[in-house]
Amino acid sequence: MTGLEPLGIHFFLHPAIGFLVLAVVLAFLNNNHYQKWRWLLLLPPVMAIVAVVALTMSNSGPRDLATLSYLGQTLHVGRVDTLSLVFAHVFAIQSLIAFIYALHVPDRAQHMAACLYVAGAFGSVFAGDYLTLFIFWELMSIGSVFLVWLRGTSASTAAGFRYILFHIFGGLFLLAGLILRHAALGTFAFTAVAPESARYFDYLILVGFLVNAAFVPLHAWLPDAYPEATITGAVFMSAFTTKTAVYVLARGFAGFELLAIGGCVMCLYGVFYATIENNARRILSYHIVSQVGYMVCGIGIGTAMTMDGAVAHAYAHILYKGLLFMGVGCLLYSTGTAKLTELGGLASRLPLVMIGYMVGAVSISGMPLFNGFVSKTMTIAGAAESHHTWLALAMELAAVGTFLSVGIKLPYFAFWAKPKNDMPLRPIPWNMYLGMGISSLLCLFIGLFPGSLYKLLPFPVEYTPYTPWHLLQSSLLLGFTGLGFYLMRRIIPPHPSRNLDFDFLYRAIGRGFVKLVSVPTAAVDNIWGEVYARIGLRGLLSFGRGTNFFDGKVIDGVLDGTARAVREDGGATVARAQTGRIQDYLAAAVAMGLLVFVILWLVK
Repeated sequence: MTGLEPLGIHFFLHPAIGFLVLAVVLAFLNNNHYQKWRWLLLLPPVMAIVAVVALTMSNSGPRDLATLSYLGQTLHVGRVDTLSLVFAHVFAIQSLIAFIYALHVPDRAQHMAACLYVAGAFGSVFAGDYLTLFIFWELMSIGSVFLVWLRGTSASTAAGFRYILFHIFGGLFLLAGLILRHAALGTFAFTAVAPESARYFDYLILVGFLVNAAFVPLHAWLPDAYPEATITGAVFMSAFTTKTAVYVLARGFAGFELLAIGGCVMCLYGVFYATIENNARRILSYHIVSQVGYMVCGIGIGTAMTMDGAVAHAYAHILYKGLLFMGVGCLLYSTGTAKLTELGGLASRLPLVMIGYMVGAVSISGMPLFNGFVSKTMTIAGAAESHHTWLALAMELAAVGTFLSVGIKLPYFAFWAKPKNDMPLRPIPWNMYLGMGISSLLCLFIGLFPGSLYKLLPFPVEYTPYTPWHLLQSSLLLGFTGLGFYLMRRIIPPHPSRNLDFDFLYRAIGRGFVKLVSVPTAAVDNIWGEVYARIGLRGLLSFGRGTNFFDGKVIDGVLDGTARAVREDGGATVARAQTGRIQDYLAAAVAMGLLVFVILWLVK
């Protein structure tokens, strides 16, 4: 079957449709009239929430609600089950919060990029085959890179190019894997892979997924690009790319030991770099690496408890990480900087920003009563129950670093380190406060009522977060971490330098490649220059002298001689030849033609 066939939809409004339509509509609007059209930004998220809630309340079980036939392939764009629904649920909520936060932005290009980005995330979550997944996967990359470029600085331009190169790299692995898989199995179906039966093409697909998951050492694009994105763009990016990767890993690669070990490496690695960073948005970016590590580790262990913990933590992470980026975004919007060395003393001047940020900070740190506590402890407890003791201990250690860097260090040096800060502040729009307020309430609500989250999880498990042991354990970790920071607060201030990790290696490889290409090219160019100087240039000069002689002695001599003859000797003859009668000219032409014919005949 070729061509485009109608969508086979049964009571299913794909959440991506509204965002795609809005992106097209925004292309024809005017930035000067954004006060009139900006309310359109809230329509697709509301539609997505309604659609996802309607699907969540249905008890029909897993089903394939929408297909699209194109060029002989059936694209499954509406696979619905508990795993896809829990991610779609939080994606819809966060898209509404992020667009509320971005309502003040008049640049429709940013909103178009955000719409494409969110549409790609929804499309990936509901994709039932690898071909559909690849299309929406690349749509996410296109939308997100513009959220970096549209900041309009030289740093964001460079970071955007590095970002897109990384995602092209990952996309090529995904594309190669799905093509080879189709050649071997004859299907593009996106199904789970058992670790013992994984083949080479499955590992190619896995590498493509791990790039988007910021799996160490494939993570450098994230702390490089996210801090350079637009203020609102970073809020969107913190929620969708890595969590979509978590979704596809949970869908296709649960139980891979590589993910369990690598996830713990991510937890510790991200925390370490976040602890020594100065830029607030880079700190939060490294903590995306760390927090996604919990999810990847849970997926790698692969038990029902750890899988539920990974999914629950992804849900909670989207909310509190978006809140943290909104808080730091308000600081950047108001002060013009996100460097801790330039901030401080702002608690009394930006109290609502401080409160909103601290809600996100205690949530990510796993403090009781907030959503991070009810999700993170599930993964750690699941690891311990499955006898992965060292992995559980590594995640506990990472939790200490999280509270130290995001829960204490960042807010201390941003809001309290200086007694007073007289730097000029730009007024923060009301909608930015509203977005932070909604996220704060959701973080608190899920922490107080964890059942509201647990009932969405894909596996039926019994878990009670508020046990005396969990509360004591969390309190001891947070308490001793806070005490340690207080004692060392004067000897661990941030430094105004940028720390390079694996991106140092990538940049070194890039410089080496440039030298590899440029050095031989330069050598060939030098040789050619020498040959040209010794032979080519002399030949050209000799040729130039010859043409000059021909022009001066032959062409000019003939023309000048003829003109002189006409002027001095043959003026009267020429005048007599100009009779003005056409028959005379025709006769002369015929005579010349006959003369040429006779000459050619004789020569022949």
